[in-house]
Amino acid sequence: MKWEGNRESSNVEDRRDGGGLPGRMVGGRGIGIGTIVVALLGGWIFGINPITILNLLSGGGGMEQVQVQQAPAQRPPADDRMAKFVSTVLADTEDVWKEVFRQGGKAYQEPRLVLFRGSTPTACGTGQSAMGPFYCPGDQKVYIDLVFYETLKNQLGAPGDFAQAYVIAHEVGHHVQNLLGITARMEETRQRVSQVQYNALSVRLELQADCLAGVWAHHAQKARQILEKGDIEEAMNAAARIGDDALQRAGGGQVVPDSFTHGTSAQRQRWFRTGIESGSVKACDTFSARSV
Repeated sequence: MKWEGNRESSNVEDRRDGGGLPGRMVGGRGIGIGTIVVALLGGWIFGINPITILNLLSGGGGMEQVQVQQAPAQRPPADDRMAKFVSTVLADTEDVWKEVFRQGGKAYQEPRLVLFRGSTPTACGTGQSAMGPFYCPGDQKVYIDLVFYETLKNQLGAPGDFAQAYVIAHEVGHHVQNLLGITARMEETRQRVSQVQYNALSVRLELQADCLAGVWAHHAQKARQILEKGDIEEAMNAAARIGDDALQRAGGGQVVPDSFTHGTSAQRQRWFRTGIESGSVKACDTFSARSV
């Protein structure tokens, strides 16, 4: 991926030097590494949001919106290559989505991206690095512990800088959904449907974010020729490695389609390809698709 020398975003907060928050209290009790492991396995194998599990296991009532007191945001060090990469990818998503929204007669509100280690407070509860990257609609921020990229490469078998960029673009895709009101409609639906039905809707939400990541790549390539040989294959491989069916098999468990929340490997690849080939947000309407 051609990224060096391109614009870096000013919307990156570096909380890594502030230290993690081991034992931070959520809902009255501290969270230890054993709880985090349970949350991670629940999220990957059983299709449950890890933050929800962490709150429940620590005595909370689930995903709650909280007021977060945070020290003044710091910029990443200028010589931090990985932070520079993340900042550059985020800037590229800003440039693409500003133009896409402008063409649609709307203004794009840029999200912030938070670098952290271990754990960090968010408006959606305490974020843990074991959850992997995630987006919190409550504060419109993407959270990532860069250690995840080592997990992506070494444990999940998805190396490459464009695979890493795909992860960021997917989370920014959730921000786009939030701005378009899709996230709010999902939350309104949660109380009216069964868990199995909600899981099926969650799959469509996640596949749409994959497609939107593809839309970003389409326009970034058209405007700045960022892709190198093998980049698309890297992203497709990452999409395959983090499909619900692949993760459940990797976890040694049985594949349970009713528990899927992100989609199968084939579905994730299909919708990312739809986005990158079409460059169209309308083509990413997974909720109207007869089948995903």
